[in-house]
Amino acid sequence: MPPPYTPPAPCTSNPNTTSFPSSSSSASGPRRRPRVDSDTDSTAPRPAFASNPKRPRSEHYTPPTATPAPTATANASMSAKVQGKRPEVIDLTNSPSDLIATNSAAPRPSHPHYHHQPRPALQPHLGARKLVIKNLRPATSPKTPPTASLSSSSSAPTTSSSTSVEAYYARIHADLDAALTSIFAGRPTAQPMERLYRGVEDICRKGDAPELTDRLRARCEGWLASPEMLGGLWQEAGQRQGSGSAGAGEGDVLLRGVVSRWRRWNEVVFVIRGVYSYLDRGYLLMQQGGVDGGRAKQGINEMGIALFRKAVFGSSKGAAVSPQGKSVLEGVCRLVDYARQGDERADDGLLKDAISMLRLCGVYGRSFEPMFLVQSHRYYEQFASEVSAACGLKDYIGAVATLLQREGARCDGFNFESTTKRQLLGDAHHVLIEQYSEKLLDSGSVAKLLEVQDVESVKALYELLKLSGLQKRLKGPWEQFIRQTGSAIVSDTARGDEMVIRLLELRRSLDIMIRDAFSKDDVFYYALRESFGHFINDKKNTSVWNASTSKVGEMIAKYIDMLLRGGLKALPKSLLSDIKDRADAEMSGLASTGDEDAELDRQLDHALELFRFIEGKDVFEAFYKKDLARRLLLGRSASQDAERSMLAKLKVECGSSFTHNLEQMFKDQELAKEEMASYKEWLAGTGRDTGGVDLTVNILSAAAWPSFPDVKVLLPKEVLVQINTFDGYYKSKHTGRRLTWKHNMAHCVIKAQFNRGPKELLVSAPQAAVLMLFNEAEDGEHAADASSSSSSSSKTAGVLSYEQISQSTGLQGGELDRTLQSLACGRVRVLTKHPKGRDVSATDTFTVNEAFTDPKFRVKINQIQLKETKEENRETHEKVAADRQFETQAAIVRIMKSRKRMTHVQLVTEVINQTKSRGAMDVADIKANIDKLIEKDYLEREDGAYTYLA
Repeated sequence: MPPPYTPPAPCTSNPNTTSFPSSSSSASGPRRRPRVDSDTDSTAPRPAFASNPKRPRSEHYTPPTATPAPTATANASMSAKVQGKRPEVIDLTNSPSDLIATNSAAPRPSHPHYHHQPRPALQPHLGARKLVIKNLRPATSPKTPPTASLSSSSSAPTTSSSTSVEAYYARIHADLDAALTSIFAGRPTAQPMERLYRGVEDICRKGDAPELTDRLRARCEGWLASPEMLGGLWQEAGQRQGSGSAGAGEGDVLLRGVVSRWRRWNEVVFVIRGVYSYLDRGYLLMQQGGVDGGRAKQGINEMGIALFRKAVFGSSKGAAVSPQGKSVLEGVCRLVDYARQGDERADDGLLKDAISMLRLCGVYGRSFEPMFLVQSHRYYEQFASEVSAACGLKDYIGAVATLLQREGARCDGFNFESTTKRQLLGDAHHVLIEQYSEKLLDSGSVAKLLEVQDVESVKALYELLKLSGLQKRLKGPWEQFIRQTGSAIVSDTARGDEMVIRLLELRRSLDIMIRDAFSKDDVFYYALRESFGHFINDKKNTSVWNASTSKVGEMIAKYIDMLLRGGLKALPKSLLSDIKDRADAEMSGLASTGDEDAELDRQLDHALELFRFIEGKDVFEAFYKKDLARRLLLGRSASQDAERSMLAKLKVECGSSFTHNLEQMFKDQELAKEEMASYKEWLAGTGRDTGGVDLTVNILSAAAWPSFPDVKVLLPKEVLVQINTFDGYYKSKHTGRRLTWKHNMAHCVIKAQFNRGPKELLVSAPQAAVLMLFNEAEDGEHAADASSSSSSSSKTAGVLSYEQISQSTGLQGGELDRTLQSLACGRVRVLTKHPKGRDVSATDTFTVNEAFTDPKFRVKINQIQLKETKEENRETHEKVAADRQFETQAAIVRIMKSRKRMTHVQLVTEVINQTKSRGAMDVADIKANIDKLIEKDYLEREDGAYTYLA
């Protein structure tokens, strides 16, 4: 049924004509559909003719007394073409009887009371229509309720109708008040929600939206202040405070009460927004921003938040919150403290809802955030003081890192604003990191972490310092640790043989630290290089070895010799590459990074990295050249490819002049093979008898190869014959050349017969000379010879004494002792010593071990190598120092020849720059060489400068 009729203000242009309401809605809102929940009161006045919502809005109703419309004959004189171009004109200001389309020629239907003229159907050929709208003036005062009549002759009173309308609106207000009471109490409303919504809509359409808003605000304020809500909570809090029992726990109770009521209030506001939705959307939201020229209106949601904020925290305009609000803010801060300390009173759900409440109420940034930051600052200072006093650097780093991680997670998890998180963590960085930077950057504490290779702690330290931009200051403790540790390794004379391995282990640990802890920061990589170069070339570290040249260069050469002789077996596992190193190698383009050759190549590269730091590379060259010669002559290289690869690396690193002699050594071996092939052809052509001896001679150039000590060895007659034959052949082929035989560097293969079968023994020339003696001793010849010369000699066949072996081989002293030890006391014992023991003395006798056995047919018997004596080592360093003097003098002459005249400072600086790659000398030594050249008339001194003499 339609709602009670409310007549609008009449709109007339003719005072004698009464306008009737059309089916369109009032100007205060859009057109509505029919009501299904309207009042069924039969006493309410009904209009004589109810508008039909299904009829077109262009319908008009005209009383019978209206002036008839113009007939169709008025347009008869017009052609159809002209009529089609004329726009239809509808004048809305005329009486309903005049609202007739000008182009309509159809007769109007009749009605007993009204003459209905429907809107003509759509006629596209007639063109556009024209509406004429004029200003409308109300016929009565706005305060006087309008009346309506069914016809111009009707004059019935309308007092009963107006009274019924007012009763309807009063009943709507009563229903809304009852509904609010039910909503506040959490009960269902007595009236349906749709009826309440329609009631609000009717009130708003009437124009009483401001009054309805005020009534709603008053009811909400009253309920918030009631004992059921905040009024009772404040009363309980006041009673506790008056009794003196208020404390932190009571503040938590107050916070829980406020948050609980905040949740309840949100539920109530949600329901109220549904009921008053038309008010909210059609009036309040339309008035926000001062659209109507007045003060902006708050929506229901904003109004609810503002009322709750005012009830709890006071007026939003004031700078300070109410005492109750301050207690609530302090309670939120205490909840955060509980969470930080792991207190059982911590409540994550309560804290999250409290933060959301503060943000929505608008007191978060103005009141809560400053209080929370101040309280957090005090907590950080107390935390840092306690942890710093009780813990070392490692524990402090872990505690601070954990705290910062939890603070950031708490801000994200409990919906703190981003500005709060930024200020909070910034203050934490300042207090925990910047103010305690001396503790974090303590050289001794950082050195302990680096010494034990605590990658995780160092990484945490780096990340902490990076938060405050202090990570670059870690470079100081980093360099200090490297220099102290490296100097201790280089100057440790007791463990000189392990120097390079220890340096490589140090470098390996530091590289892992840069890779995993410092995120490959170039600052620390450059600091590492500078520190290594500093302690390796430090004169204080060199002086402990009583040498003027680099001891590190010597040890690096010996380490590379160990790698090329024994391969990876000689390396500790700590130096081997891990998965990340192999992955980096593959990323750099290296293939087959997992095999042994690739790993050996990487280890050689690591040794070369140490070599790059050395300024005196001539020491390395001297020792590397000597070791390379032994490997090539004795066939002890683990891999020829590795030898040539190392040579190529040195050539790239130091230039072709550095590796010229080393390359010549490889060329000599190739030429020696060609020479021996020619010699074999010559023997086959001449038909000479070799006597069962297959002789191979390596002819070496004396300039390229190092000098070896001469050891006197009396070789067997069969070998001497072949040596003399080759000597004559070579001298006849190359005139003017002289051969110097180094028998102690030779090795050979001997066929031996034992009880359990024959064997081939790979031995050195001195070892072969000793073994060949026992062929003659078995016949007793040596025993008979020895009896005539010494009464104490053994006459037993097959037994040779120490003295007999010495006389027959020419070996003496330590060389003979090492040879006999390798044959009778080593792992492979082809001789038996009497009496048994590990040491050889002059009273020992030796026999062939007929019971010797070995699973291999060819058995290698290693010669016990005599370690390099201190005298030989010192001689090598002295030779390098002497060569350095000649190189310095040559550099001085070369510089002066090109410059002609230079001052002393200029000359010394230029000499250092040109000689530092092979080994820079002290300024005093350079000056001494300048004086020597002046004495030799290469230079002269004039007016504080040097002049070159051609």
